[in-house]
Amino acid sequence: MSILSGRISQITTLDMSVFQHQVEEMLTRGMRLVSFFASPIYGFPEIFLNALLADDRYGKLQVLRVKKSRDSTYPSFTKKYSTFHCFEREICEQYKITPEEHPWPKRGIRYPNRKGSGHLGQFEKYPFFKLEGKEVHEVGVGPIHAGVIEPGHFRFMCYGEMVHHLEIQLGYQHRHVESLLLRGEMSKLAPLVETIAGDSSIAHTWAYCRAYENLCVANIVDLADIELVRGVALELERIAMHLAGLSGLSTDIAFLPGGSTYGRLRTAIINTSMRLGGSRFGRGWLRPGEVRSPITKSLIDEVRIILSSFKQDIDKINDLFLSSKLVANRFCGVGVVTKEVAIDIGAVGMAARMSGVVLDLRQNFASSNAPYDKLPIVAMIEESGDCWARACLRIREINESLYWINSAFDEMERKDWKLQLKIELKAPQSNAYAISLIEGWRGEVMHYLETGPSGKLAHYKVQDPSIRNWFALAQSLRGNEISDFPICNKSFDLSYCGNDL
Repeated sequence: MSILSGRISQITTLDMSVFQHQVEEMLTRGMRLVSFFASPIYGFPEIFLNALLADDRYGKLQVLRVKKSRDSTYPSFTKKYSTFHCFEREICEQYKITPEEHPWPKRGIRYPNRKGSGHLGQFEKYPFFKLEGKEVHEVGVGPIHAGVIEPGHFRFMCYGEMVHHLEIQLGYQHRHVESLLLRGEMSKLAPLVETIAGDSSIAHTWAYCRAYENLCVANIVDLADIELVRGVALELERIAMHLAGLSGLSTDIAFLPGGSTYGRLRTAIINTSMRLGGSRFGRGWLRPGEVRSPITKSLIDEVRIILSSFKQDIDKINDLFLSSKLVANRFCGVGVVTKEVAIDIGAVGMAARMSGVVLDLRQNFASSNAPYDKLPIVAMIEESGDCWARACLRIREINESLYWINSAFDEMERKDWKLQLKIELKAPQSNAYAISLIEGWRGEVMHYLETGPSGKLAHYKVQDPSIRNWFALAQSLRGNEISDFPICNKSFDLSYCGNDL
């Protein structure tokens, strides 16, 4: 967990030329773009463009902003920094603020996200990229798929069986999430936040809780026990989803022992979440200022037995998976994303770490990242950037999360099970903001909350890691056979609804 908060007046507001110069200077110094998003100015028709940057070496965040009017333009950052690509397109489709000379000016979401932002209309024909040549052909997949999965369209430009380019069109799952969040009472948004991306309920809810708690000026010391339990919840969610990914990957290549065993073990983990928090998917467990399920010695002793048995079983299937020539032959060298490309496009989470990029908020921001400040976690890194790396990364992160959970239980035992799992919160500050970042199982989840003069919620911005990583999937298919798409897609395992909101 990483937090940046304060009064709105404390955010540095610049002219466009100065804003662009400072952002570029910070990126040149090695800082990383976390987000670039728009927010309405309370009581005025203009819009703020906000750039959130991170210095991962020192665990620091900084936000800058510039004021723009609707239907205006600004010089595109994407021309020089590809990591702005998805953000500039999102701002354009939501607020009609156009990045001039953007190299890929397309919209994905079909409707504006904000009340009063103007109806942008529907596309008669989406302007897909085209390849010319007699032997070039296109293959379209989706948005309706042969399975119980979310909608998305994939357009492959192929030469024979070889993919030259994959274009991904999303937006079919757009639910006006951010607008719905503004309609509710700020302290009671958790049930809606839990549904932003159903497989990341804990990550999103924790991000919301900490942002709200910071607006209420909660004491981090008082939250220590609550944060410890939240960490356990998050690591259980990480293990469960990595197991789901390994099961899916195994099934896709007909490695049947992995498909069945990883799936069975996932059930054991989500049942453990239900035993601890009341829900297999973590819903209802976390709320602002509290954890809603009690933690007792007898309960943790029971969970330790379950996890010990789980560890014995997963070690066996991992050995079988990693030693299988079938698995290695199908995954090694397939769907490669190089370190340079991952950095260039701004990939986060697993999509960055599988290419050798050391990017994990639990480690990079450990000093200000409870509970990982007291119980450090080691970022798992792979170098090859292929499907094999993404599978191995899952296996290693499962083991690291298991070790961390047991360390958290040891910490609870040292406290003699006397945990403060609920605190009283003050009313949120007026004219304030809070940005929270959580390292979910896919990557960093960001929630931005801003209050108006009355202390009520004025703006809510959600960012799921999938919006950063879909382009990494597209990059991974270049030069691969079209038959490699299912395993490449599953190896990233990205969220459609998390992207579309």
